[in-house]
This record gives sequence, C-alpha cells and structure tokens, in this order.
Amino acid sequence: MNNNVKSVALLGDIGAIVTQLLTCVREHGWKYPSNTEWWSSLKEKIAANAKISKALALTTTLPMNYYTVFHHISLQLPHDCIIVSEGANTMDIGRTMLNNYLPRHRLDAGTFGTMGVGPGFAIAAAALEKSRDKSRRVVCVEGDSAFGFSGMEVETMCRYNLPVVIIVVNNNGIYSGVDPEVWKEMTKMGDLTSIAPPVSLLPEARYDQVMTAFGGRGFLVRTVEELQSALELSLSDWDRPSLLNVLIDPSSDRKQQDFPWLTRSNL
Repeated sequence: MNNNVKSVALLGDIGAIVTQLLTCVREHGWKYPSNTEWWSSLKEKIAANAKISKALALTTTLPMNYYTVFHHISLQLPHDCIIVSEGANTMDIGRTMLNNYLPRHRLDAGTFGTMGVGPGFAIAAAALEKSRDKSRRVVCVEGDSAFGFSGMEVETMCRYNLPVVIIVVNNNGIYSGVDPEVWKEMTKMGDLTSIAPPVSLLPEARYDQVMTAFGGRGFLVRTVEELQSALELSLSDWDRPSLLNVLIDPSSDRKQQDFPWLTRSNL
C-alpha cells in the first residue's frame, strides 16, 4: 500500500475555499471511512507511537527526559490554557505530548522554526486575557536555547504583572548538551572554546534566577515531585509570572524516527 498522501495547493480566499470544501464533504461524504486499509494502517501507527512515548514518559531515572517532563506537565495543565511553545526537540516533542482541547489555544514557532517568538507570544496572549478579564492561563514551554533569544522579556511580564508560566526545558544545549561532570573535566583541560561543542550551553544555568531578579517566582526543578509542586504553585499564582527551570538529561532525545533525515540537526 502506498502511504504517501499527495497534496494539491488551493489558491483563493480562505473563507471561500473552506466553505466549498465543507459543501463538498456534506454532499459527497468523507472518502475514507474508518474501516479502510489506509485508516487501519494509520491507527496502528498511532498506537505504536503512543506505546513508545508512554514507555519513555514513565521512565523514573534521573535526570528526567523530555517525555517524562511533558507527561507530568500535561496532567496538570488546565484544559482551556493557551500553550506557547518553541525550541527544537522541546517544541517538536511538545506538540505530540501537550494536547490542546480547544481551537486557537496554541502558539508556536511554526513551520520555519523562528526562534525567540515564545515570550513575545506569551506576553501578547496574557495581555489580551487580562484586557478581557478572562481566566485562561498562558503557559510558555521553552527550550533553553530558544529562551536565550528573548528571555529578558520576563522583565516585561513582571512589569505588567502578567501571570505567564514559563517552563524552560533545560538540556544544557541546542538539540543536546553537555553533562555537568563532563563540563568540569573540560574546564580542567583548558580553553573551552576549542574543546566544548559549539551547540553546548553553560550546564545547569539558573534561568529561574532571571525571573526572580525582576520580582517573579523562580523554581529549580530536578525531579517529578519538584515539577508537580512548582507547577501547582505557579498555576495558582495570578499576581506574578513564574519560571520553572527544569533540568533534564543532556543526552535526552526524541523517540526513534522512521525517517531520521526529516529531523536530523545540521548543527
């Protein structure tokens, strides 16, 4: 069976095109009923992916991995919260683990992976919620590299009392980082610029202290219990923003890919 799905670009006004598509579906029905071979194959793949992700999510070793962090975050997020997400593995894995239950409740870096947009998106969403007297929480999930692009926007959040919850998934690098113990050994060897990989960042950087410097709440998180407690406190605080600096395994990666060339880093 050919699993490739061919696509055709539709050029025109989006409202008119969607109306035409809906009319077509209503008149002619959906062409792929649930008992077709294509749907069966797709469901098998969904089930297999879910099984792998669940196994990774329930891993109890420390430091935590991406899937463990996202699993426990998803259990506590309000169903009507607005999720902002950016990063490499952080955004890609987060899209599969952090569910949206309502339309127009997710903002992320999009197809082109534009880094640095997360805090700005979160500020805009929180400001709009505040102006409307709404009670939806804005939760901004960042990779440590992505946070570095515009992390000082936490000052804006504190200045305007926007209760954004920022979760920095910190693996000490871009895609992958350096273990703190390995970093110590490298520093003994001399100039880090000639030893450390260019995509590594300072191990266990205290991003939580960036938030506390401006009056927000910062949490350093290493365990599931600390993550649960910090997130509960952050979601209950409507007076100021919070930042959870979640330290994970520097070698943590996404699950094995069938087509690794699609997501392989060129860095």
